[in-house]
Amino acid sequence: MADAALSRTDIDDEAELEQEFAASDTVSGAALISQDNDRLDFFVTREGVTFAGHHLIVDLWDAEGLDDPRAIETALVKAARRAGATVLSADFHHFQPNGGVSGVVVLAESHISIHTWPERNFAAVDVFMCGDCVPEETIPVLQEAFNPSRIGAQNIRRGIVD
Repeated sequence: MADAALSRTDIDDEAELEQEFAASDTVSGAALISQDNDRLDFFVTREGVTFAGHHLIVDLWDAEGLDDPRAIETALVKAARRAGATVLSADFHHFQPNGGVSGVVVLAESHISIHTWPERNFAAVDVFMCGDCVPEETIPVLQEAFNPSRIGAQNIRRGIVD
């Protein structure tokens, strides 16, 4: 049976988050980054296409440090910030006996999630971001944190408006 110890962490301290929110417009605690002041749905238009956001699917092969929830959380928070996202919270679970980690960093602009298989040196990372965020900016942070020998990545536009 999986270890029931859940780690729920608020990123940095609440005062820092409050400062981030005070510096921007907010709705339900989420920073507004809509390019159209009349719309608060975070949809973006790029190259003539309007869509909800980018979903970057990343596979890390022969990766290291996949059994350390704190280090993984630190890496994903850093990746989110590098991509221009607003971190709201994080929640990670450390499975036993294999040491795998599943977790999510919740963003005002969506989320970054990870599932690791340390016994196979593999991690699956999903980066879904809307607005002005640049999900591809997470890749160098993931490379530095997990030192994979190979990275596979796909970028999918989600919620394309007809």
